[in-house]
Formats: sequence, C-alpha cells, structure tokens
Amino acid sequence: MAKTITMNEALALIKDDDHIVAGMAASEGRAFFMRLHEVADRVKHVSVDNCLPLYPYEFMINEHYANTFRVNSWFFSGDLRKAFKHKHIAFIPNQLHFAGVRRSQFKKPNVFVGVATTPDKHGYVSLSLSNVYEKHMIEQADTVILEINPNFPRTHGDLELHLDDVDYVVEVNYPAPELPDAEPNDKDKKIGQFIADRIHDGDTIQLGIGGIPNAVALALLDKKDLGVHTEMLTTGFMKMARSGAISGKKKSLHKGKMVAAFALGTKELYDFIDENPAVMLLDGNYVNDPYIIGLNDNHVSINTTIEVDLTGQCCSESIGTMQFSGTGGQTDTATGAQRAKNGRSFIALYSTAMVKQPDGTRKPTSKIVSTLKPGAAVSLSRNDVDMVVTEYGVAELRGTNIKERVERLIAIAHPDFREQLRDEAKAIGYI
Repeated sequence: MAKTITMNEALALIKDDDHIVAGMAASEGRAFFMRLHEVADRVKHVSVDNCLPLYPYEFMINEHYANTFRVNSWFFSGDLRKAFKHKHIAFIPNQLHFAGVRRSQFKKPNVFVGVATTPDKHGYVSLSLSNVYEKHMIEQADTVILEINPNFPRTHGDLELHLDDVDYVVEVNYPAPELPDAEPNDKDKKIGQFIADRIHDGDTIQLGIGGIPNAVALALLDKKDLGVHTEMLTTGFMKMARSGAISGKKKSLHKGKMVAAFALGTKELYDFIDENPAVMLLDGNYVNDPYIIGLNDNHVSINTTIEVDLTGQCCSESIGTMQFSGTGGQTDTATGAQRAKNGRSFIALYSTAMVKQPDGTRKPTSKIVSTLKPGAAVSLSRNDVDMVVTEYGVAELRGTNIKERVERLIAIAHPDFREQLRDEAKAIGYI
C-alpha cells in the first residue's frame, strides 16, 4: 500500500502540543500506544484522549512521563485509576452519544490513531470493533493513522472507510484484544432471572458489561424473536443469537439487524460478527441517541450501578469523589428505553459490597443508602430511574413519590440493613 509507513515513521509524526485521539477499547491502536513513550525525549505538552484503554501503556501509567503526556478519558480503566495519582490524568464527563461531538467542539484533534481491517479490493477498510466516535474524530483530525490488522473482524454498518481518507497505515499483526466472559455467580443469576421474567418475546434489548448482564443473557436463551439495539455488543448477545433467541423480526427500527456502537468480548464473538450482515456497528452519536432508542417499540435497557440512594439517584461511575469508571451510555439508554412504546429500564446492583475497614478487615455495607457518598457523581437522575433490581427483588419506581420509593428500595435492600435505612430515612424526613 502506498500509504504504508513503519511504526518508527508514525511516531516521528508526533510533535509538540499535539492532541491525539485513540480508538475506543479494542480499537485503540495498541502497537502505536505501546511505543508512544519513546518520543518523550523530543516532544512536550502532548495530550491523548482515550476511552476504556485495555493495556497499561507506559506513557499513561509511568510517572516518569507525566510531564510530557496528558491523558483525558471518557471511561476509566483499572490502569487509569492506579495512575491517577500522578496528576496527569483527567476524566471527561459526558453522555456517550455526545462524546466525540462535544469533545471535538472543545478541542479539535490533530492526530487520530486506531485499528482497521485489511483493505478490500475496492480500497475500503472496516474500523472493525468500534464506531462510538471514531468516524467523527477521523473526519476532524489533521492526520489519520490506522494500524491495519488482519486479525480483526470485518464488520458492517457505517464504519467503512476508504484509504483515500486515511493519511498513513502501519501494518501490524496481533490478536484482537479479548474481554473474558465473566461467569455469573449466584447473586448475578438471581438478579438476571428477576429481569428476564420481565422481558417478553419480541422485545429489543440493551445490555452492559459484567456478571449481571451476562446472567441476564443466559436467562434469555429460551426467549423468541428478541431484537438488539445496544451500545456494546457482548459475547452474551452472540450466545443468544446462536440459541435462536434473537431474530430481530419484531424490531420497529433496523428490523432483523443487531445494532451496536462497539463490540468487545471473546474470539467467539469476533468470529460471529466477522462479515456478518446481521450485525451493524453504527455511529455512537446515532445508536445511543435517546430519541433513536425510543423508536424501537418494547425496548428494554439493562445497566448496573455502584450505589443507589433512597430517592433513586444512581451513582454508577465513582466511589465518592474517586472516579471509578465512566458515565458511558447509561443515561442515553435508560432514558431512551423509557421513550419507547412499552419500554422499560432496569438498574441492577448487589444489595451489599465488602468494604475495607481502617483495621484492615472487610465488612459488608449496603449499596442502597440513605444518601450517596459525599462527592458521588449522579450518573442517572432519580427522575430517570424506572426499576431497580437486587438479589432481593425489583423496586418499581416509575411514577412514585419519595415516600413510596423509600419503602420499595428498602424492601430490596439486604435484610441486615433495612432497619438502619428506615431509621435514617426518618431522620432525614423522607418518611
């Protein structure tokens, strides 16, 4: 390919004050970012925007490079949480469907780095595993560098790109990053079944990441004619499709198609979506738009949270003031589902968490609380909460007043904390 350069040549393109945007998660451009720290001796004030980075890149985690690189992220990974203490990492608050649009309005990217498939005979590549903000950033960037990787699945949607719109390509050969399929535990399975019992044949589903969503997927294997319109396409969706639970025949938007903004899972998932015309990865600004989600009749949104207060406020991204993950598409999908005819939205969490004490021991604490921790980010407003689920049941909050919410949420809290929660609610004046 005429535009092919070496990685050394790609790194040489980076200059002072550059603003680099990385593809999301598995699409981040691993080979480039593995070596980005090597330019630290000749550049200064370089910023990198990323979202759920999957590897502990030196430029990102090593304190030695904190004065050269600033890292801005839409969604923190464990590596970003650990490196946050070096003071060069910042979180970008956002609703996911606005992530690329609003960020580029504030700060235009100089360089985009991502991953793509091998070009087809017409000169088109597929951006493969993510279309959350990538196409938008590519259109905005001065320089576009793509790692061409034959191991990535060729996906369909609106993420095809002609090489004429790419400045440079670097040929690489590493496996597509995988996300292991978390095995649901007993709590996950109870929560998953509570939710599955409220999902009907023909519903359109959105699922998130983790044990609880995986348990929901397993509990849905016997359903019929489910549809998919989701931010993230997971291995669970692949299992539902292969079981015959997903057909998309009853969808009112993109009938017969599994629609997502990005995919992250096992090699089985990647093999399933490779050249699969039933799967469409569309622009995240479209997929996660609450208005668009609401066009799917019988849409069901299923997300998880860290902590819920007795009025229904959900903190899904921080532990007090400490940024833990990100807002992602929770508000997009929860509010979008409730716009839909017969739409429903679930927020799921365990009733308790084990918390480390000053003496080093760990003890359970309630995740349903009278008030959120000081500084906690409200990821989903109490105005937008529909149903909250723990292993003790489902609290239906739609249309309820504060007193009714308090009673219903206490009823699904762990029994050991219900009396305490009631006393705290009385002291606050909720009941």
